[in-house]
This record gives sequence, structure tokens and C-alpha cells, in this order.
Amino acid sequence: MSPTEDGRGVLADTLAMGRDRAFVGRHDELAQFQAALDGGAGAHPVQYLHGPGGIGKSTLLRRFARQARQRGRSVVEVDGRTVTPTPEGFVAAAGVAVHEPGVVLLVDTFEKCQGLEGWLWERFLPQLPVGAVVVVAGRAAPDPLWASDPGWVDLLSVTAVRNLAPQEAAEFLHARHVPASAQQALLGFTGGNPLALALAAAVAANSAVRQSMWAPSQDTIATLLRQLVGETPSPAHRRALEICAHAYITSESLLRSLMGEQAAALFAWLRVQPFIEATDTGLFPHDVVRETLEADLRWRDPQGFADMHNQMRESLLAQVRSVPESQLVQATGALIFVFRTDRQMSEFNVWREVGVVDDLPYRPQHRARVLELAEQTEGPASAAVAAFWLDRQPEGFRVYHSTLTGEPVAFSAWLELTDSEGADHDPVVAAAWNHVRANAPLRAGEYLALARFTVDPAAYQRPAPSTTFAQWRATGEMIRGERIAWSFVVMRDDGFWNAHLGDINMLPIDSPPSVGEHRYALFAHDWRAQPAGPWLQEKTDAMLSGTTMADSSARRHGELVVLSRPEFDAAVRDALRTFRQPVAQSDNPLNRSRLVLESGRDLTELLTAAALSLQGERGGDKLYRAVNVTYFKGAPTQEVAAELLGVPFSTYRRHLSTAVERIGDLLWHQELNGH
Repeated sequence: MSPTEDGRGVLADTLAMGRDRAFVGRHDELAQFQAALDGGAGAHPVQYLHGPGGIGKSTLLRRFARQARQRGRSVVEVDGRTVTPTPEGFVAAAGVAVHEPGVVLLVDTFEKCQGLEGWLWERFLPQLPVGAVVVVAGRAAPDPLWASDPGWVDLLSVTAVRNLAPQEAAEFLHARHVPASAQQALLGFTGGNPLALALAAAVAANSAVRQSMWAPSQDTIATLLRQLVGETPSPAHRRALEICAHAYITSESLLRSLMGEQAAALFAWLRVQPFIEATDTGLFPHDVVRETLEADLRWRDPQGFADMHNQMRESLLAQVRSVPESQLVQATGALIFVFRTDRQMSEFNVWREVGVVDDLPYRPQHRARVLELAEQTEGPASAAVAAFWLDRQPEGFRVYHSTLTGEPVAFSAWLELTDSEGADHDPVVAAAWNHVRANAPLRAGEYLALARFTVDPAAYQRPAPSTTFAQWRATGEMIRGERIAWSFVVMRDDGFWNAHLGDINMLPIDSPPSVGEHRYALFAHDWRAQPAGPWLQEKTDAMLSGTTMADSSARRHGELVVLSRPEFDAAVRDALRTFRQPVAQSDNPLNRSRLVLESGRDLTELLTAAALSLQGERGGDKLYRAVNVTYFKGAPTQEVAAELLGVPFSTYRRHLSTAVERIGDLLWHQELNGH
């Protein structure tokens, strides 16, 4: 207590008690400071705390000061914001008390006088008496030169101050009387950052928002940006920060694809920011910085956010298509991450926890465990089906190992089929083939695929690390499958996945199959009718507009057609016959095919380009002239066309027939392969 002369308490007492009630966590930092006060073996009398703004460094120093005074220590507090950043200014702020035996010196906001760092280590700190305890707190980590100096090794401890752990953050909100209904949203937004928690709690504790879904106010966002990020050197630096906030991991190559040759300098700037963390593959911001930058940009510049998202999506899509198989899951996860503000995506993917399992290829020694997992979760009939596919497509199976124990804990399977193989052994595969034959059969060279198993006894077909990895792999295979016609995602028919999969245009088939005692739902997508690029664009449009893909599917339904080869050839012949008749050609089904819609060119341009390419083939000049005179120039009759070409009618007919056949071949190749 700090009583006045007449024995009454002062406001400082109430202030301190309030802070004590709200203080949570930081057990390691407190224990380390206590050890320094005790002066025991192994204690570090000089401690350096670093971390971004709002992480709680000042709060921790106040706690240290209270702890030291309770031990009867003399405490000197220096605030870098009020110090003249010179040796003389620092010494004046510290005062003569720093030379008292047992003094505790607490230096806050050291980043404001970071230029004094060399002088502090070389001149000032060595003069302090033995038994003194020093804590320096700033945004930047100390120069590695001092942390590695043999003289300081036994004296100095460097600690990166982190966000509060989830349980600690929940305790913080409880102490601030935040209603339970709002806590999950606050925790997701703040990531455990104490300043963000405090600002958000002040709003969420208001009775006016108790029953509603919490969202950060613009005042909260503006305050957090000012405190956590501060001013950026230029608009380009701010843009780099926004890209880093939107991406799962930011590499210099990703930054270059969006910002050009200035990427190297911007990446170097990003990596030294106190709120940016580094991994083996790139950089990412602290959660609250990510969420705050994202929310601010979407509010301040919706079109700018949309442009950045579209650019990044295309860059990440190209990466999924080009990476080696070993990097497919990570690349797909990064692509899906940019859609995380869509609630359906964020609730069914667990980016934070994926590190608890390793995604590894199936090996023969895993067989017994895989079948055990299948029988444990889906029964003996399903285990028999899994055994059937292990014998035929073992390369399609993935096994998820616990990173804690190394033991296999889950598995998934991705099957690719070109005929009816397995239909007699697997009711799920039989149902998929029935659906394909009834709706749009495979064409030559195409295949269908099934995400056949997603098995994890600990979280069976619910959002979990193994389930997330299985989704990412299946999505990546769907995107990069050049001749994939249909894909099917197989889930227990309990309705849990209907909304999520329906929102990405994967719809349940009408006749769900059963295996043993369990019924399964098959969610289908025809990739010829909606390829990966348009699929992701539609998802983007839905996310940016706050709607769902289901809302736009009704408008899109029937826009694309999937033609068999005979139907396609007939449409090509009709398109050539009506080449000079725009109204008639507008009704041609090729206008609603992948050939036209994915190429960005109209049917007339495609026919012309295909005909011109004949000239590069042996004898192709004759074929091109026959098409040109007959269809492009519009000879009134074939007899007249033969006469204009100066060849016998039978020769002309042969050239024309061969030309139409070759044009059909060329366009069919584009229809199947997309190029």
C-alpha cells in the first residue's frame, strides 16, 4: 500500500490491484526475474526482452517493479520515449541510484534509443555494482554480437515475449468480464496479443454487443495499426505488409510475382520487423497484425483488396500446378488460405494445428495399421474395401504419423480410375460410375477420381490436422489433373460436410451408397464443366461479395456443356457451315464448351486459328485452301469451290473432308487439355 500522510490509500493502490487481477501468464519470465533477484547459481542479472508493440513488455516491467519493491529492492525505471537518446541523456534519466547496491534497473521502450546499444553493453552496464538486476525491453532483438559475447554469456538472458497462450488469453477475457459467446471470436482475431485483447475486451464487454457476433470496430483496428505496426516508410512497404498478411507464408518469389523487382528490398525490410516471424519457407506476421491489416484494407480499399487477392490467387494456382509432388500439400494449403475469411473455409481447415501430424506416403509396413484404422472407424466391410484398393493403388494412400510419437494415427486415399475397375468390390466406386454414366460419361483419355477414405479415429471426418491434409491433397490433385473429368469426395452421410462442400460446388449425388452398416455421401464435381480457374474465380467472387457459391451456381447452371467426341465433331462441322452466319453460329453448343470459355477467344477465332495451323503440316496448304474457299469465303456451292481451286471435284471433296477432320482433332485436343 502507498498511504497518504493521514493513512488513507491512494488511487495507485486501486490501479495496482486492478492490474494484478488482469495479469495472466508470463510464468517463465516471472520465474527468471525472481531467480535474478535471488542471485542463485545460473541466474542472469541482465535480461533483454523483445517483441512487437502491444505484446505486453511494459505490463511485464510494471510487474517486475512491483515484485522487486516487495523484496525491498531499490527500483529505477527508464522510459526510452522520454530519454534524450545520448549517453548523457540516458545517465541523467537513470540517476545516481543505479550505483546503489542491489538496484533494479528497468528500461522500457528501448527501441527509441536503440542507437545507444553498443554504449550500453560496453560502457554503462559494466559499471553497475555486482548484485544489480537489469531488464531492458524493446521491439528489436539485441545485436547478436552481444548475446554471443563470451563475457556476457553467463550474465545475459534474451527472451522473445510471445502472445498469451490460448488458456491464458481466455483467462484474460474472463477477468475482463467478456461474455463467453464473444470469447472465441476475440481469441481468433487477437491471437493472444495482450493489447488487442484489452481493446477488444473493452468493446465486447459492453452489454450492447453481448448477444451479437463480435467484430473489431474501426477505432480498434486504427489503434492496433498505430500501436502494432506504426508508420511504414512508403506505400510500397505498406503493400508488402498487406501481401504478407493475406498470404499463408510470404517468400521473396511470391512478393516478386506481385510487386516486381522491388521485392528483394521489401522482403529484407519485412524480415526485420518485430511482428514478423520467419520459417524455413518464408515469413508470416503475428496473428493480430495479420487480421488487423486484412480488416483495415478490406474496409479502406475493397477494390485494392480484391485486386491483390486475384493476383495472389493466380500466382498460387500456378504454383500448385508446377510444384513437385512432395510440395503439393503445402502449396495447396497456401492457396486455400487466401480464402480463409470465408467462414466455410476457415471452419473446415485447421492451419494452426497441422504440425501435429506428418503427411507421408503409404509403405507396405503400414498395411496392418491402415486396415486396423479402417475397421475401427468404419467396420470390417470398409476395411475389406481398403484392402482391395491397397492391392491395386497403394500409391494413392497417405498415412498420417503423430509428430509426438511417430506412430500412424490416420490415413486417406485418392483413387484415379479410367474404367469400371472396383465397381464389383466397392459400392462407393460403383455409385460414382453410375452417376458419371447417367450425367456426362468419360471421353477418351479422361479419368474420374475419388477422395475415397478420410479416416482418423480421434476426429473421424471432422476438422482435424489429418482431415485438413487429406482435403489439401485432394484439392491439389483436382486442380492439377490435366485429364480429370469427375471428382468425388466421400464422407459419412451425416450432413456435416454438406454446407462446406456445397459451397465449393461439390454437390451430393442422388443415390448415396452403403458399405456394411454405414451410408456414405458422394460429393461430385465435373471439372470439364467448371475447370479449376473458373472454379476459384467463382469462389473469389462469392467471398468478396459475402455470398456463397451456391447462390451463383443457379445462375451459372447450364452455362457449360460437356460434349462426347461425336457430338463435338458434329458441332465443329456445323460451326464451319455457319461460319458466315453469326446468328446461327451463336446457337452452336461449342460456345458453351471448355474450348471457348477457357480460351478467351470466340468460336470464329478458334476455327480460323485451327485452319491456319494446317498450313504447317505436310500437304496442309491444300487442306487450308479447301476450308478457306468453302467456309471462310463462302463459295455458293462445293462445285463452285472446286472450280475456284482448279482441282477435280473428287480431289476437292477429299481435301475438304480431311481438313474438317483435322480441325476437329486440333480443337478436340484443346477441349480436353485446355490449351
